[in-house]
Amino acid sequence: MSRPASPRPFRFGVNLLTPAPADEWRAKCRRAEELGYDVILVPDHLGMPAPFPALVAAAEATERPRLGTLVLNAGFWNPALLAREVATTDALTGGRLELGLGAGYVQAEHDTAGLPFGTPRERVDHLRRTVEELERLLGSEEHQPQAAQKPRVPLLIGGNGDRVLRLTAEHADVAAFGGAYPDPESTTGRLLPVTAEQLDERVARYRKFAAGRKEPAELNLLLQMVAVTQDRADAVQPLLDRVPELTLEQVLDLPILLVGTLEQIAKQVLAQRERYGFSYLTVLEPHMEAFAPVIERLRGK
Repeated sequence: MSRPASPRPFRFGVNLLTPAPADEWRAKCRRAEELGYDVILVPDHLGMPAPFPALVAAAEATERPRLGTLVLNAGFWNPALLAREVATTDALTGGRLELGLGAGYVQAEHDTAGLPFGTPRERVDHLRRTVEELERLLGSEEHQPQAAQKPRVPLLIGGNGDRVLRLTAEHADVAAFGGAYPDPESTTGRLLPVTAEQLDERVARYRKFAAGRKEPAELNLLLQMVAVTQDRADAVQPLLDRVPELTLEQVLDLPILLVGTLEQIAKQVLAQRERYGFSYLTVLEPHMEAFAPVIERLRGK
């Protein structure tokens, strides 16, 4: 699939990870809006905020940002019950919901919840069933009396494997690429970083699957670190200690890390949009403030 003639405008999201009392939660959502974030997101991990009530509270505290999940673990959800949650949350947020789904990767959370984890194939099979059932239920006037009048809730699918990328190409408005992948030896969700070359290959693979689409999807990348600094090597040293198989140069080249001066980071973001097509970037809550000057620098570019 060829890229658009002109770059897609940037969108910026923040994934809020830390539960908080009502006033504190609303305050940080308002702060995200003040800083210029276009999307306020929540993940779907035990010990973090429950996605749908957190998004309803975020909607009450803000006016402009879209509200999304990055991403729901399909293995936690029955599709029919999830459709009810999605429809209600979209209604209570004034149609600002963007639904993000993934296959799940943390076995320990499934064990804690008493839910089967399944093989990778089984998890992706369930993700596909969930996507297809949601399309049927949320597009049905029987289940959604005003479905014909309402725009469809935008769908993001996250994952890097071939079967997930194929599903994403078939159904998703947003293709979300993980800049990291689960360590196959870990049951706790330890992630290993995806190198720039590996991401090249995964994006190319997605584009092959998506060659027949009428409209290109928006491409999303979840950034793991933002550090505005003059000393890039010192900033990434903790990560280098955790992944000794990578050299300093390889770590500094990781697409999921934005480390350097404000000008260096802005140039990296523009270069990654040109190289991969990433126009929708999400940062984690601890980096919300650090990334704000980058948003200001890149707005409108």
